[in-house]
Amino acid sequence: MRELPPPWNDLTGQRKRKLEELPHTRASEQAALDALTAVLSDLPSGLRHGWRGDSWEEFFYRFRNETGHRLGQLMPTADLLTQEGVTDVLRQWAQTADPPVPAWWFEGESDQIVRERADSVLSGWAHDLLWWLRQEPRDAARVAAVAERCIRDDLAAHDAVYLLNGLGAPHGEQALLRVVRDDGVRESTRAGAREWLWQLRRPGYEARGREPAHGEEPLLPPVVREVPYSWDSGFQWPGELPETAGNIARARAILEACAPAGPVPEPVPAASWDGDQESPAWLEVRAVLRSLIRYARQVTRERLTEAMRECALLGIPGVPQDPEGAEAERFVQRWVTWIGAWIADEVFRWLGVCVDDRARITPWAMELAEQYARNGVGGEQTVGMLRWHHTVPRSREALARIAADDSLPPELRELAGDS
Repeated sequence: MRELPPPWNDLTGQRKRKLEELPHTRASEQAALDALTAVLSDLPSGLRHGWRGDSWEEFFYRFRNETGHRLGQLMPTADLLTQEGVTDVLRQWAQTADPPVPAWWFEGESDQIVRERADSVLSGWAHDLLWWLRQEPRDAARVAAVAERCIRDDLAAHDAVYLLNGLGAPHGEQALLRVVRDDGVRESTRAGAREWLWQLRRPGYEARGREPAHGEEPLLPPVVREVPYSWDSGFQWPGELPETAGNIARARAILEACAPAGPVPEPVPAASWDGDQESPAWLEVRAVLRSLIRYARQVTRERLTEAMRECALLGIPGVPQDPEGAEAERFVQRWVTWIGAWIADEVFRWLGVCVDDRARITPWAMELAEQYARNGVGGEQTVGMLRWHHTVPRSREALARIAADDSLPPELRELAGDS
């Protein structure tokens, strides 16, 4: 990097402005790619080793922010950035810093501080070059190859992912497909790449979702396949749907068809996810499924197998790679159970919020709600329906049994006990 010509060796805050003014010719693009390739081929060791703690990070950011302009003045190009130069600036800053910097931070730590400075400079430099390359790429194949290499070497990796997304098909998309399945790439980077890949491939999923399921093997009961409400709306029944005998009969038939005969092998997650928690991998699977499967009638073996293959291609953790094995069958059965449970959830929600004639749903709705809750299906919506109709003795009895059952999740028991 020290041998690069202008503007590729610029370490000042003016670099991005200079790049903005640089014409996007094939020659300038090749020069930018050559610069990145040269640095990647001789990437210093010991970079990107992580912080030692919050206080260390705080002091380093202070040093970088308060001396950045001076460092740029003294070392404006890569060939002038030296350990001695950064150490001198560090020592002078530490003597006058306000608030003071503890002695332990820079005494004996100067080598690490210089490495962090070099890492920061290098990451910012790569960020600007990748940004410039994204504006008007000409040699898409080589741009994609260099960006992919940046990801594998963890140099401005998220910027490189963004560049590949901008390139799209075929070169950017194919590079992202390789990245998401590479265990050597940082997981946070792979997660970002999967998200962009899903966006790139989503039109294809949605086109498939508009195709009817003719000749495919259905996996939900007939009455459930007749549900007219789409997964885009979460299978939610319209609030204005009248509580006619026909609609209530359909609700009962669906709940009876989906009712679990016993405890499900694994709890059914809530259809909505708390954004404050770390997102589980199944949410990524669901995003693919919801595009391929718009209605309950499209829950077929073929669609679920197709979705499983696609999720494996996207590198989503935990998805079976073998579409014929026992794990693949468990994947299919899990999602059939979950989708059926989410459909039933919406039926319970409608019965709880929209049906006022309690006599028409007593006692069968209360009995089914308790059956669902005690077998690990539904939960919040089923208990919510019971709470909504708490004036009915059968509902109160079911709530009391759920609240007293130590085998059920604490949050479900607490919800039932709050009625």
